[in-house]
Amino acid sequence: MNTSSPPSEATSTKKTPTRRAVLGGAFGLLLSAGGATAWALDRFVIEHVEISDVAAYEASAAASASGTTASAAATTQASSAVVGENSFTSANAALTLATTTSGSGDDTLTYFTARLDLSDATALKSAFAQNSFGENITETTSAIAQDHDAIFAINGDYYGFRDTGIVIRNGVSYRDAGAREGLAFYRDGTVEVYDETATNAAALLEKGVWHTLSFGPSLLDNGAIKDGIDSVEVDTNFGNHSIQGLQPRTAVGVVGPNQLIFVVVDGRSTGYSTGVTLPGLAQIMLDLGATTAYNIDGGGSSTMYFNGALVNKPLGKSSERGTSDILYVGR
Repeated sequence: MNTSSPPSEATSTKKTPTRRAVLGGAFGLLLSAGGATAWALDRFVIEHVEISDVAAYEASAAASASGTTASAAATTQASSAVVGENSFTSANAALTLATTTSGSGDDTLTYFTARLDLSDATALKSAFAQNSFGENITETTSAIAQDHDAIFAINGDYYGFRDTGIVIRNGVSYRDAGAREGLAFYRDGTVEVYDETATNAAALLEKGVWHTLSFGPSLLDNGAIKDGIDSVEVDTNFGNHSIQGLQPRTAVGVVGPNQLIFVVVDGRSTGYSTGVTLPGLAQIMLDLGATTAYNIDGGGSSTMYFNGALVNKPLGKSSERGTSDILYVGR
């Protein structure tokens, strides 16, 4: 699935990430249930690491492409950063958070928004769980964010649940298996919905793509809620969970040039937040001024993090479910 061989620096640097423990006795019982169970464990539970040190892999790729490093830019951003209770400003990014609650009782809805203004589109970065790329590798959004000194983060598209989709992160290609409607972030600040099956990772990189997300669906079409989004299936493979009905959600929207909005909707929590349908999420994005909006992984994965703490309450709790990736802004 990786479009190129990892550089020697990446393959020679091995990280030993924390693995999810599986008790031997329980594992044996599951295997004894038959080949289908063993297959399901291998496909959806057992970690399959393809790149064991993503940081080294990306650093080598960046050095090969330009012969420079990002250390000077990172130092400038960190030295000029100002953090407020619900805001953050640096040389490359300005972020403002807000909370919205509507309804009452069993119809209460709570969601969180983060408006991000970028002077450099590459200040929006991505990171993988356990600094590794592959399937079924997970870590909480907060833990991944802390590992990368992020001031702000949201969960990503949970790429590791599936083996399809085009995965480009921080200008590096990791997977080239187009299957659905994707979202592409370009180095010049452009963000667009695209058909993964009509292109490939190499072509996207050539055009200046910085990140891709592979989940969906796209929520808006020419300034209106897109038809048919309440019946879309992102995955049709074994173990797919429905994305319909009232659910916790995470979405990314475009409100202007280099202006993004992130929304995390809490749900499945009576009296606190019901969650929203996909058309309901589209309406929220439309009301916030988005011209383009895209649904990413939701449910227990829907998480917003800011300045060392959770912003939302995933599934009405103060704990998180592991995910495979995040989008973040560094300090």
